Amino acid sequence: MNFPKELRYSKSHEWVSVEDGIATIGLTDYAQHELGDLVFVNLPEEGDELTAGEPLGDVESVKAVSDVYSPVSGTVCEVNEELLDHPEAINESPYDAWLVKAEAITDEEELLDAAAYEAFCEEES
Repeated sequence: MNFPKELRYSKSHEWVSVEDGIATIGLTDYAQHELGDLVFVNLPEEGDELTAGEPLGDVESVKAVSDVYSPVSGTVCEVNEELLDHPEAINESPYDAWLVKAEAITDEEELLDAAAYEAFCEEES
């Protein structure tokens, strides 16, 4: 498993990178590994409001459909449209295949650093 130290993580297995007030959100390596081969991604639209801990969309794998939870609150300012045609990119490179970007973010308090997230994943396994 890969746990990049520069990212922060939620207990629902999303990663967050914040730069210049913009949060980039994606699924972690652990999440894509547990889900299996992804075949469909359902994402919000630009301008949609995100609430920390609430679903922002879902992903469908060969195993099941799973909600993706927003690790922060904010407003969607960009959606990774490429994933709609190529959801497998999340399996191939989960930290490059971001889902959405959000601005005016709040509610970052619950996020874990890489070491805490890695320990959390070990407990779940």
